[in-house]
Amino acid sequence: MVTRLSKLFVRTLREDPSDAEVRSHRLLVRAGYIRRQAPGIFAWLPLGLRVKTRLERIVREEMEAAGAQEVHFPALMPREPYEATGRWEEYGENLFRLQDRHGADYLLAPTHEEAFTLLVKDLFSSYKDLPLSIYQIQDKYRDEARPRAGLLRGREFTMKDAYSFDVSDEGLDASYEAQRAAYERIFGRLGVEYAIVQADAGAMGGSRSEEFLHPTPVGEDTFVRSEGGYAANVEAFATLAPEPIPFDGLPEPVVFDSPGTTTIDTLVAHAALAVPDAPEGGWTAAHTLKNVVLALVHPDGAREVVVVGLPGDRDIDEKRLEVAFAPAEAEPATAEDLAKHPMLVRGFIGPWTAQGPLLGEESATGIRYLVDPRIVDGTTWITGANVADRHVHGLVAGRDFVADGTVEVATVRDGDPAPDGSGPVSLARGMEIGHVFQLGRKYAEALGLKVLDENGKLVTVTMGSYGIGVTRVLALIAELFSDDKGLIWPESIAPFDVHVVATGKGEEAYELAGEMIAELEAAGLDVLFDDRPKVSPGVKFGDAELLGVPKLVIAGRGAADGQVELWDRRTGERETVAVAEAVERLTA
Repeated sequence: MVTRLSKLFVRTLREDPSDAEVRSHRLLVRAGYIRRQAPGIFAWLPLGLRVKTRLERIVREEMEAAGAQEVHFPALMPREPYEATGRWEEYGENLFRLQDRHGADYLLAPTHEEAFTLLVKDLFSSYKDLPLSIYQIQDKYRDEARPRAGLLRGREFTMKDAYSFDVSDEGLDASYEAQRAAYERIFGRLGVEYAIVQADAGAMGGSRSEEFLHPTPVGEDTFVRSEGGYAANVEAFATLAPEPIPFDGLPEPVVFDSPGTTTIDTLVAHAALAVPDAPEGGWTAAHTLKNVVLALVHPDGAREVVVVGLPGDRDIDEKRLEVAFAPAEAEPATAEDLAKHPMLVRGFIGPWTAQGPLLGEESATGIRYLVDPRIVDGTTWITGANVADRHVHGLVAGRDFVADGTVEVATVRDGDPAPDGSGPVSLARGMEIGHVFQLGRKYAEALGLKVLDENGKLVTVTMGSYGIGVTRVLALIAELFSDDKGLIWPESIAPFDVHVVATGKGEEAYELAGEMIAELEAAGLDVLFDDRPKVSPGVKFGDAELLGVPKLVIAGRGAADGQVELWDRRTGERETVAVAEAVERLTA
């Protein structure tokens, strides 16, 4: 099939759009693949739809090879199923909510676990119907606070989500591995590098969760990996806690004056002068216990103040904090929060006073006290004494204070030990392109999805969920396969197989191009023909580089001699050959 550029609904731009932050956004708009409608919302033009369709075809082929069948749900969904699973509240402000004319609540679905579960519940009732894997490619909606980077983080996006249904955990394992392998094939066919890392399940829930990340310095995710094979994003990284230390015979805590030492740095500097028996190398931030006061805003609007203790040489990681307290939102405590708890003295907060424990299991304040896993029984700390201008040293965890639990919110650093013992980890940046979950029975239990097993007993179905951000992957490919001049699509998803450019004032080049295109069409290739009259060769070549079809043919100066120029956009190589040879090489 041939598409004439003179008739194609496209206008290329010479200048970058003012709101474009990343290369993929700039080039997809300039090349006429997408157009902005609102922040995080884009229209798809013919060229963009062709690439998107080809990418989706690869996804469909591999989903079918993995035994999944395609369905399609509406984007507009009723409130009730999401309320039954708790996600109507858990999604918070990220959910687009609306009402119909009768006052009934609806949402624009950010994901469709509930719909898939209820569909299977409606149709299947026996173990003989399972295992089952079904999927859809559908638009999703999330009210991102700061949509950015074009298609990489939008409010409307296309996603492939698949779901498996099994009677047993062993069946779920098999379904999970089949989908995981399909993802590896998909990204392999697309030529996209990926790392598979352990991940936090978040609002999805479930027992096992892995992300497919593309390693890139501009990625929004941080992950860790060890030479021994461990890999996880920072939200899922589990701190390797030290063994408890016997504390019998340790001296009692000592309060000391520490005027003006409201930061860890000033406290360490003061400790060098005021605290005796310094360890070899002197007092450091690692010897101090930092206590951070947070306010948790729960989905029902309730506000709870908590205190988190962590080694003074660590800070709080915002993503780990978000995951640790989900579905509540964590934020720094305000002056109003602290005013309600006068026993907490800003700048000198600690889990102990001279009268005994202040926070933790024996707390008189009612404030939960959670600590980093490194703060185990027998560890000794310098921390606030809850008196202005006073700190305490020799405070022993497990003896002088007891926490209400542990929480993973501290930053992860290069060299931290991997939790599986495979050695120190190093940090890298990555962009999420796929996610697979073992949901287990969370959604099936909430929505009553049960089947009769082989003994005639009702059992709850176990589920898996598997997502790929189709439009995000498309944008990532535009980032990876491009240069300063334009896009360079992989052949597997390029909008056309060949881009033919006719140049010159005479008819010879156009006639020769037409003859060659007929042969390419007969061979089953999709051809884009730049047949625009009165457009200079320079403009045509510039558009060809911008549009990004990797195989180009130029019919121009050599047309009278039956010759054309083959141009490989990927390598930049250009070669003059006879038309017959050009057709043979393009159709090989």
